[in-house]
Amino acid sequence: MSDKIKVFVIADHPNAPSGVGIQTKYMIESLLKTGRYKVFCFGGAIRHPDYRPQLVEPYGKDFIIFPIDGYGNQEAVRSALATEKPDILWFMTDPRFYEWLWEMEHEIRAVVPMVYYHVWDNHPAPKFNKKWYDSNDVIACISKLTYDVVGEVSPDVERHYVPHAANSDHFYRKSDQEISNLKEKFFSEDDKRVTFFWNNRNARRKMSGSVLWWFNEFAEEVGAENVRLIMHTEPGDKHGQDLITMLRDLNAEDGRVQFSTRKMPPEALASIYNAVDCTINISDAEGFGLATLESLTCGTPIIANMTGGLQEQVTNGEEFFGIGLKPSSKAVIGSQQVPYIYEDRVNKEDFIAALHKIYNMTPQERSELGIRGMLHAQNNYSFKTLEKNWVNIMDSVHEKYGSWENRKPRANAWELMEVI
Repeated sequence: MSDKIKVFVIADHPNAPSGVGIQTKYMIESLLKTGRYKVFCFGGAIRHPDYRPQLVEPYGKDFIIFPIDGYGNQEAVRSALATEKPDILWFMTDPRFYEWLWEMEHEIRAVVPMVYYHVWDNHPAPKFNKKWYDSNDVIACISKLTYDVVGEVSPDVERHYVPHAANSDHFYRKSDQEISNLKEKFFSEDDKRVTFFWNNRNARRKMSGSVLWWFNEFAEEVGAENVRLIMHTEPGDKHGQDLITMLRDLNAEDGRVQFSTRKMPPEALASIYNAVDCTINISDAEGFGLATLESLTCGTPIIANMTGGLQEQVTNGEEFFGIGLKPSSKAVIGSQQVPYIYEDRVNKEDFIAALHKIYNMTPQERSELGIRGMLHAQNNYSFKTLEKNWVNIMDSVHEKYGSWENRKPRANAWELMEVI
């Protein structure tokens, strides 16, 4: 029998290209590298060609992925608890996917602690989440905003600020000569266009249509032969807009906007970040925004909406590492499941002005801005710091809260009341 700490993970599949999937993999590997942990994971949120358990090399039986639809269900969790006997349950992403899990917290927390890695996009503090927040032993928070709202709603729950990080083995600023070679490889030796990069899913909140439409207006102003927008996305995604039709109807099929649809390994994406001049994200809600962090880590400045986790990337409160766009409107939107949250929108004039500002910089000015952003990323979103902090948190959870026969529930988790 192994004496390693066994962690049960529920999240996006660790090989999924989503930000949650990428970070799940990084955080799992940080535990496995210690030699003191083993992990089995419900790998969800993607379509699976094969549902057989997958051993992940080089970890073998210490890292097993069980492909599952959605994020699982109560019966699957009961079965996993009974057969695998984990020491900790750790789950990640938006809370609306886990109400079914919290509804069985009395079963789970009777034997193991629940650690939730929380993604939340904006104010106001979601008081409707209190019952869910209170159902965890520990909440790890993706952004400073998330950390603040959890503290406001459920101050008695242990929480930690654990932002994303970009793996510096892949994402780093290349030498000036390497960057010059990449520009020549991707474009051409005499191509002097200023190139903007947009790396997101083609989905409503990502504002893909606005980015394309407004960039086209900007291109008309400065000359389409002088600028380029590369959109790394699926232009026909059913959750987004038909970007191909939009481009055609704008009569803008001359190369000013180009689509990149092939899934790429991290090192290939890093080469693109190094070759372009600026990365864009103007989502109306963004828990963190991994692409902009990857860009900064590669020394390339960003244009970002001052919302969610984006705002702490583009500025440290004293200086900016690109251009931060203050929302021109904050609409309170919601649903039956999420009754209220701000949706932050930027306006066309501010966005186009930001494009002009980057465009009018000299290459040296853009480079200096990007290098300051790289140092900001290194100081605040270090990959080594993420690994160290996550191991420390999980070590503390295991020691502080125990599991099975040694289970020690969170203090103040229950309240005793006299019934008359």
